[in-house]
Order: sequence, then C-alpha cells, then structure tokens
Amino acid sequence: MDYFERKLDDKRRLTIPTELRAEFASGVVLSRGFGEYLHLYPQQVWDREVEPALAGNNIFDEELADLNVRFRRGKTNQALDQKQGRIVIEQHLLDYAVITKDVIAVRVGAYWRVGSPEKLA
Repeated sequence: MDYFERKLDDKRRLTIPTELRAEFASGVVLSRGFGEYLHLYPQQVWDREVEPALAGNNIFDEELADLNVRFRRGKTNQALDQKQGRIVIEQHLLDYAVITKDVIAVRVGAYWRVGSPEKLA
C-alpha cells in the first residue's frame, strides 16, 4: 500500500490502515516536511536513517543545522494505538500542514508525506 485517504476524528486522530500497522509497530514519528505537509516515519526508520543523517560531524554546517530545526521543531513520537491503529496529530502540526479534516498520505520511499488533499494534489 502506497497511498491512503482518511478523515481525522474530533480528537485529531488519524487511523492507520490495517495493512500498514505492522510497519509502525516500533512507534511513530511525525515531523514537519519541506512544504506544507508532514513526514510520517516508522520509529525504526527515524532511528536508522534520519537521526544519523541529522547528527552530522560538523557543528558549523548551517544547512544541517537548518534541517535539524525543520525536522525537530514540533516533532512528536508516539506508539500506535493498538486497539484501533490510531495516532494523534498535534494541532501545531495540523496548522503547519494546513490540514483540517481530510488527510492524504503517500509513501515516499521509507517514509510518508501526510497532508491535505489541496496541498498534496
């Protein structure tokens, strides 16, 4: 599965499709994207690929520092609700991605872009 559409419930919860829940068994990381959308990572992908890339070796690398700010500002970690496979998207992330109720998620390699239908069209 490389794409899904959902509606957020009244508590800002996004239900992950049953077919994808095993992918997020290690946990879920949500962060800002490069545009008006979010990145959704399985915890193991964040730990294995994103965290080492953000760590870098040069503390004076401004481009890397900018990436750290983008991905760490507002980043949330959480466990997938085992009962119904839901995650809560915090309001500040919804505001950043201009998401109101309808959500589209598209796989981009090892992570997902999550946004409003208007922004990911």
